[in-house]
Amino acid sequence: MRTLFLAVTLAACGTSPTTTGDDVVDVTPAFEIVSKDVTLQPGEENTFCFYFHTPNTATAAIGKWVSDMAPGSHHMIYFTNLTGSQPADGTIDDCGLGGNVAPLPVYGSQIPHEEVAFPTDDGNGKPLGQNIDPNTPGFFQMHYLNGTDQPLTAHVTLRAFALAEGTLYTRTDLFGTYNNDIAIPPHATGFKVSATCDTVPGKFWSMSTHSHKQSVATAVQDGADMVFTSTDWEHPGVERFDPTFYQFSNKLTWSCTYDNVGSNADTTVVAGQSAQTNEMCMATGYYFPATGPKGCIFSGGQCTCLL
Repeated sequence: MRTLFLAVTLAACGTSPTTTGDDVVDVTPAFEIVSKDVTLQPGEENTFCFYFHTPNTATAAIGKWVSDMAPGSHHMIYFTNLTGSQPADGTIDDCGLGGNVAPLPVYGSQIPHEEVAFPTDDGNGKPLGQNIDPNTPGFFQMHYLNGTDQPLTAHVTLRAFALAEGTLYTRTDLFGTYNNDIAIPPHATGFKVSATCDTVPGKFWSMSTHSHKQSVATAVQDGADMVFTSTDWEHPGVERFDPTFYQFSNKLTWSCTYDNVGSNADTTVVAGQSAQTNEMCMATGYYFPATGPKGCIFSGGQCTCLL
């Protein structure tokens, strides 16, 4: 599962301000997906995947996502799976999909209740919409942590609200970067990793970052211009460019600074999926006009991009 597509695993993560979009989206969800319950023992931290096919019977132009996570949930990411090669619907496992799949991030959240409504004006009077094809294979990646002294039962609910039928819209989707060249020495403090890659030519209406618990600061730059910064790895927040959108000059630079002083202090922490023992450094954002999710991976000092 360590492909370019997984390299933009958490591209949807981060938080967005609650907005309505109720004047352009239907009041009834185009579809709703609820994961199966998982019981966490006191102190347990784990990552699970829940597999499904979207129940919509026609392409849905999503204008608003609404997610709810039960206590014990740290974050969730919804991936679409281009190959369709995955376990049966309803299966929950440890995300061991192997290398024969091509998951692309669709949506993600790190707060218990979140509503993300897309801009209703692209600058030419059209709302933005994210296409979800009918019966698309996908899965939730769910990171759980039980910090209590009692068992917790947790699950995730995601509701997709489509633009009203017949609405003319501009397609939007996700752009994400991933740095595979992370190796934080034991007990290191102020250890910074940075990379620069090409970016999509479209306009961005949001920007954020994603990292794990060793992270103490993240940033996204356009040359010398600072586009986004955060010092909170769990809830990095989001910079929303709406109604004035942001267009990068050509390349995007993202960086993360780490203090390896916690539970992993005696080891070299490298890039990977585990929120417990690995690190990530990602820039994430929604762009338009879009032809689908896009991203770049920085590995071995080189960028490989799907643009």
